[in-house]
Amino acid sequence: MNIILLAISAALVNNVILSQFMGICPFLGVSKKVSTAAGMGGAVIFVMTIASAVTSVIYHFVLVPLKLSYLNTIVFILVIAALVQFVEMFLKKTIPSLYEALGVYLPLITTNCAVLGIALKNVQDDLNIGESIINGMFSAVGFAIAIIVMAGIREKIDKNDIPESFKGAPIVLITAGLMAIAFLGLNGLI
Repeated sequence: MNIILLAISAALVNNVILSQFMGICPFLGVSKKVSTAAGMGGAVIFVMTIASAVTSVIYHFVLVPLKLSYLNTIVFILVIAALVQFVEMFLKKTIPSLYEALGVYLPLITTNCAVLGIALKNVQDDLNIGESIINGMFSAVGFAIAIIVMAGIREKIDKNDIPESFKGAPIVLITAGLMAIAFLGLNGLI
């Protein structure tokens, strides 16, 4: 049980930092409001968890037996793109307000390096299907935590007096860097 808790905590802390810089596009666009950031976090949790499972199954049961493992990046991109299309259609039908709020950033989950990075890291670390799912899910939870915290900070920053040269992306990047340092301080505590 302690090994599982250790793995979960390591995945959360390490992948919050990874997510901040591999998935920087949503931080600049979607993290303006907590509600939108939470919706994006939920979408990324779904996509990254399912992508980890599907890519692991495809890798272990199709690519490796056929000696086509060199195609893993291309295959993983296609799987992730299909999953994002599914999420986009689902949100458009069930939660149109969230679909509209996410706008162009929802399809950008397809090109979010954090999603592809976790799928490739699962293969690189030779994780089995169960471990891949857990790693993918908690990496996505780490991403969701980071983007929600960033949105909360941005909501507070908007009410402050900031010099003109720091408004917009510069203050967001500075905040992301400070958040990464803060999360890095949690590394290895558990």
